[in-house]
Amino acid sequence: MERAIILNNIRSVYNVGSIFRTADASGVSKIYLVGITPTPTDRFGRKRKDFAKVALGAEESIIWQYSKDIFSVIENLREEGFKIVAVEQEKNSTDFRKLKKHTKTCFIFGSETEGLSKEILKKVDEVVEIPMLGKKESLNVSVAVGVILYSCV
Repeated sequence: MERAIILNNIRSVYNVGSIFRTADASGVSKIYLVGITPTPTDRFGRKRKDFAKVALGAEESIIWQYSKDIFSVIENLREEGFKIVAVEQEKNSTDFRKLKKHTKTCFIFGSETEGLSKEILKKVDEVVEIPMLGKKESLNVSVAVGVILYSCV
Protein backbone atom coordinates (compact mmCIF):
# COMPACT_ATOMS: atom_id res chain seq x y z
CA MET A 1 0.00 0.00 0.00
CA GLU A 2 1.49 3.34 -1.07
CA ARG A 3 0.72 6.52 0.84
CA ALA A 4 1.60 10.17 0.28
CA ILE A 5 0.62 13.34 2.08
CA ILE A 6 0.03 16.94 1.07
CA LEU A 7 0.66 19.67 3.64
CA ASN A 8 -1.21 22.77 2.51
CA ASN A 9 -0.34 26.15 4.03
CA ILE A 10 0.89 24.79 7.35
CA ARG A 11 2.71 27.65 9.07
CA SER A 12 4.78 26.01 11.79
CA VAL A 13 8.21 24.65 10.88
CA TYR A 14 8.02 22.57 14.06
CA ASN A 15 4.75 20.93 13.01
CA VAL A 16 6.14 20.19 9.55
CA GLY A 17 9.38 18.78 10.95
CA SER A 18 7.40 16.56 13.29
CA ILE A 19 5.20 15.41 10.42
CA PHE A 20 8.33 14.43 8.45
CA ARG A 21 9.40 12.17 11.33
CA THR A 22 5.97 10.55 11.60
CA ALA A 23 5.67 10.16 7.83
CA ASP A 24 9.05 8.48 7.61
CA ALA A 25 8.28 6.19 10.55
CA SER A 26 4.91 5.16 9.10
CA GLY A 27 6.17 4.47 5.56
CA VAL A 28 4.89 7.46 3.60
CA SER A 29 6.46 7.49 0.13
CA LYS A 30 6.38 11.26 -0.49
CA ILE A 31 5.40 14.55 1.10
CA TYR A 32 4.11 17.45 -0.98
CA LEU A 33 4.64 20.87 0.63
CA VAL A 34 2.26 23.49 -0.72
CA GLY A 35 1.86 27.24 -0.37
CA ILE A 36 3.44 28.73 2.76
CA THR A 37 4.38 25.34 4.22
CA PRO A 38 8.06 25.43 5.31
CA THR A 39 10.51 23.20 3.44
CA PRO A 40 13.64 21.50 4.81
CA THR A 41 15.78 23.99 2.88
CA ASP A 42 15.69 27.75 2.73
CA ARG A 43 15.26 29.77 -0.46
CA PHE A 44 19.01 29.44 -1.13
CA GLY A 45 18.91 25.65 -0.86
CA ARG A 46 20.61 25.53 2.54
CA LYS A 47 19.39 23.09 5.19
CA ARG A 48 17.20 24.75 7.81
CA LYS A 49 18.54 24.10 11.29
CA ASP A 50 15.15 24.63 12.95
CA PHE A 51 13.57 22.07 10.62
CA ALA A 52 16.38 19.53 11.04
CA LYS A 53 16.22 19.84 14.84
CA VAL A 54 12.64 18.53 14.85
CA ALA A 55 12.77 16.18 11.86
CA LEU A 56 15.89 14.44 13.21
CA GLY A 57 17.09 13.31 9.79
CA ALA A 58 13.71 12.38 8.32
CA GLU A 59 14.11 15.28 5.89
CA GLU A 60 17.04 13.33 4.42
CA SER A 61 15.25 9.99 4.09
CA ILE A 62 11.81 10.91 2.81
CA ILE A 63 11.13 12.28 -0.66
CA TRP A 64 9.53 15.71 -0.68
CA GLN A 65 8.49 18.25 -3.26
CA TYR A 66 7.39 21.88 -3.03
CA SER A 67 4.58 23.33 -5.13
CA LYS A 68 2.75 26.65 -5.06
CA ASP A 69 -0.41 25.10 -6.52
CA ILE A 70 -2.24 22.31 -4.68
CA PHE A 71 -4.63 21.68 -7.57
CA SER A 72 -1.88 20.57 -9.94
CA VAL A 73 -0.49 18.26 -7.24
CA ILE A 74 -3.93 16.71 -6.72
CA GLU A 75 -4.41 16.23 -10.46
CA ASN A 76 -0.99 14.63 -10.92
CA LEU A 77 -1.56 12.24 -8.02
CA ARG A 78 -4.99 11.31 -9.36
CA GLU A 79 -3.41 10.51 -12.75
CA GLU A 80 -0.96 8.25 -10.89
CA GLY A 81 -3.91 6.32 -9.43
CA PHE A 82 -4.02 7.84 -5.96
CA LYS A 83 -7.26 8.17 -4.01
CA ILE A 84 -7.26 11.73 -2.63
CA VAL A 85 -8.52 12.02 0.95
CA ALA A 86 -8.85 15.31 2.81
CA VAL A 87 -8.63 15.26 6.59
CA GLU A 88 -11.00 18.01 7.67
CA GLN A 89 -13.98 18.63 9.92
CA GLU A 90 -16.82 19.26 7.55
CA LYS A 91 -20.55 18.54 7.50
CA ASN A 92 -20.19 15.77 4.89
CA SER A 93 -17.05 14.18 6.36
CA THR A 94 -16.98 10.61 7.62
CA ASP A 95 -15.20 9.06 10.57
CA PHE A 96 -11.65 8.20 9.47
CA ARG A 97 -12.10 4.69 10.89
CA LYS A 98 -14.63 3.98 8.11
CA LEU A 99 -12.17 4.81 5.33
CA LYS A 100 -11.83 1.91 2.92
CA LYS A 101 -8.28 0.89 2.12
CA HIS A 102 -6.96 1.72 -1.34
CA THR A 103 -3.67 0.65 -2.90
CA LYS A 104 -2.58 4.28 -3.30
CA THR A 105 -3.86 6.98 -0.95
CA CYS A 106 -2.85 10.60 -0.54
CA PHE A 107 -4.02 12.43 2.59
CA ILE A 108 -4.29 16.23 2.58
CA PHE A 109 -3.83 18.24 5.78
CA GLY A 110 -4.45 21.97 5.93
CA SER A 111 -3.55 25.11 7.80
CA GLU A 112 -3.56 24.99 11.60
CA THR A 113 -6.11 27.81 11.75
CA GLU A 114 -7.96 27.77 8.44
CA GLY A 115 -8.05 24.07 7.54
CA LEU A 116 -8.78 23.25 3.90
CA SER A 117 -10.81 25.51 1.61
CA LYS A 118 -14.12 24.53 0.05
CA GLU A 119 -12.40 24.63 -3.37
CA ILE A 120 -9.91 21.98 -2.24
CA LEU A 121 -12.63 19.85 -0.65
CA LYS A 122 -14.51 19.83 -3.97
CA LYS A 123 -11.47 18.26 -5.69
CA VAL A 124 -10.95 15.30 -3.34
CA ASP A 125 -12.44 11.81 -3.45
CA GLU A 126 -13.36 11.69 0.22
CA VAL A 127 -13.29 13.84 3.36
CA VAL A 128 -12.59 12.17 6.69
CA GLU A 129 -12.34 13.54 10.19
CA ILE A 130 -11.10 12.46 13.59
CA PRO A 131 -14.02 12.59 16.06
CA MET A 132 -13.42 14.97 18.97
CA LEU A 133 -14.77 13.49 22.20
CA GLY A 134 -13.67 16.20 24.63
CA LYS A 135 -14.19 19.94 24.82
CA LYS A 136 -11.53 20.88 22.28
CA GLU A 137 -12.57 21.08 18.63
CA SER A 138 -9.39 19.81 17.00
CA LEU A 139 -5.97 18.23 17.39
CA ASN A 140 -2.61 19.75 16.54
CA VAL A 141 -1.98 19.02 12.86
CA SER A 142 1.13 16.93 13.58
CA VAL A 143 -0.86 14.78 16.01
CA ALA A 144 -3.70 14.41 13.49
CA VAL A 145 -1.21 13.23 10.87
CA GLY A 146 0.04 10.56 13.27
CA VAL A 147 -3.47 9.35 14.07
CA ILE A 148 -4.38 9.09 10.39
CA LEU A 149 -1.17 7.51 9.16
CA TYR A 150 -1.04 4.83 11.83
CA SER A 151 -4.77 4.09 11.72
CA CYS A 152 -5.09 3.85 7.95
CA VAL A 153 -2.23 1.44 7.24
